[in-house]
Amino acid sequence: MIDLTTVDYAKAKFYTVAEVAHVLRVSNMTVYRLVNSGQLPAVRVGKSYRLREEDVNRYLSERFTDTG
Repeated sequence: MIDLTTVDYAKAKFYTVAEVAHVLRVSNMTVYRLVNSGQLPAVRVGKSYRLREEDVNRYLSERFTDTG
């Protein structure tokens, strides 16, 4: 679990849902589902979400599988 009191959000790089979807090559709806299911942490800003670069990288590294 992440200790939210030690995270410096002001220095974090944030992505929009569309940017994350583009990088992962999935639809925006897939990213929204990951956020809503709690698999991918996000910050709600008004009516939209922002995702930290660090969280996206962690999500990918935890799901990486080596083939062959």
